[in-house]
Amino acid sequence: MQAPKNQMLGEELVAKGYLTAKKLAEALSEQERTGRKLGQILLDNNYVSEEQIARVLASQQGLPYIDLKHYNVNLDTVCKLDEMQSRKYRAVVLEDRKTTYLVAVSDPYNLSAQDALSARLHRPLEIAVVTNDQLNTLIEQAYSKDEQLTAFARAVESDVDSESNIVNLNQISATVDDADAPVVRLLQTIFRDATQLRASDIHIEPQDKQLVVRYRIDGVLHTQVEADLKVAPPLVVKLKLMAGLDIAEKRLPQDGRISIRTEAKQLDIRMSTMPTQYGESVVLRILVQSQGMKDLKALGMPEELFQKFTQAIAAPSGIVLATGPTGSGKTTTLYGALSRLNSTEVKILTCEDPVEYRIGGINQVQVNEKIGLTFPRVLRSFLRQDPDILLVGEIRDNETAEIATRAAMTGHLVLSTLHTNDAVSTPSRLMDMGVPGFMIATTLRAVLSQRLLRLVCKECAQHHELTREETEWVKRYFGEVPPGATLKSGTGCSACNGSGYHGRIGIFELLEMTPELAVALHKEDPIAFEAVARKQIGKDSIMHHGFDLVFQGLTTVAEVTKNALMPE
Repeated sequence: MQAPKNQMLGEELVAKGYLTAKKLAEALSEQERTGRKLGQILLDNNYVSEEQIARVLASQQGLPYIDLKHYNVNLDTVCKLDEMQSRKYRAVVLEDRKTTYLVAVSDPYNLSAQDALSARLHRPLEIAVVTNDQLNTLIEQAYSKDEQLTAFARAVESDVDSESNIVNLNQISATVDDADAPVVRLLQTIFRDATQLRASDIHIEPQDKQLVVRYRIDGVLHTQVEADLKVAPPLVVKLKLMAGLDIAEKRLPQDGRISIRTEAKQLDIRMSTMPTQYGESVVLRILVQSQGMKDLKALGMPEELFQKFTQAIAAPSGIVLATGPTGSGKTTTLYGALSRLNSTEVKILTCEDPVEYRIGGINQVQVNEKIGLTFPRVLRSFLRQDPDILLVGEIRDNETAEIATRAAMTGHLVLSTLHTNDAVSTPSRLMDMGVPGFMIATTLRAVLSQRLLRLVCKECAQHHELTREETEWVKRYFGEVPPGATLKSGTGCSACNGSGYHGRIGIFELLEMTPELAVALHKEDPIAFEAVARKQIGKDSIMHHGFDLVFQGLTTVAEVTKNALMPE
């Protein structure tokens, strides 16, 4: 029965113009060779989208297709099925129509599931088709939020002695692999929700009377659950066991790493603990290895700036710096640069703290201050390894800055990051570290300054009229709103969890070394240097790039002024 269904699916995708006959033939050949489902092969090869397949499946069965992004979902109605049933039958209840239920499914051909659901709900069903991704998102929203997290937290509380607040470390240690243990289920749910919501960090924070778990999503923290403070000790102990840390040490900060798999994603978790007044605070940085490194093209650089930056990193020697505050995407940019430079013809060494992504073909070293493996020590050893390109995770002291500069002077390309407000002030920061102006003038090729702005959610974006305050900001830093500008803001929807924003994009400014700037550096005159540099950047500043995105309807004035406003 599978072949006719697949053939019908493929033929209708071709008939609707979603798929070419050649690609269908390739997919059918792969299906015959591997035995995998045709639809999955088409999706994996990016031949069609999930929505196109769902629309065709709905059409084949004479059923409606529903886009859940634009559907007003009542979560109470969805919960007429419990989570286990919803996941088992790949279905959610969308509407109670008195005598029937409107049920969304991702596979309308699964008639046995529909019969089982009808029996459980004690009513006939009206079926609609949705994409698998949207179905998963709705299930997560309906069942895996605060209520479930809190329920797991309550179960963890029961494992803790309510009188003495003593955690049985032996018991927890013995249940490290027990997936049914409440603390494990709590962690599984926290990680699953974090990846579903695209969180970059998980903050586990003991407060005066409660434990707070917060997710950082698109750079902003959101409280996910508040639980009894007694949940904190077993939760932290479990995380320490997973990261191989000392569970007895609660007075000093510790750092570790955890590798886990959730659904189909491989996660590397950077773990940091910090003793606080009410217990140990834990921050978990989530690195999704399957996402890999972003190509420079995907970061959102203006075309002219992109060309200049790629020319700078293509140089055989010199220093190229990425600057900005913590969390502005500097490391992502440098990894993107490495992905362009990585080849069998060059040797690339990186010195990082920590190593965020493992890159094939590149020798990466993790700094370890405890054993004396510092940035300066690693860099000195690097120069005896005959490298072509060096990446230094961060220039944070005089010794590192001097060694990096000397490496650039001896024929190496050095990529690194520095914490400065803008590109213009970067050479002055290096001089403050003790690097002579003539060495900076000789080696520095370019400085890229960047920030990350939240993008307006495409699903709930609508026309936006500037407020009086926003108009003043535009006039002050940009001038008049250009003709044909598109101003948008998000109203909040299920796709963006009500925030009005979904995803982030970089804004940039680039300072290239010129003879005039080199002269000012040779004289070690930072005031003259900054005056020339600001004139050189002109209207290609980071603020102007931010407002350009506002006028394209991609972000908001509030995002630009919050993240890109420079001190005067």
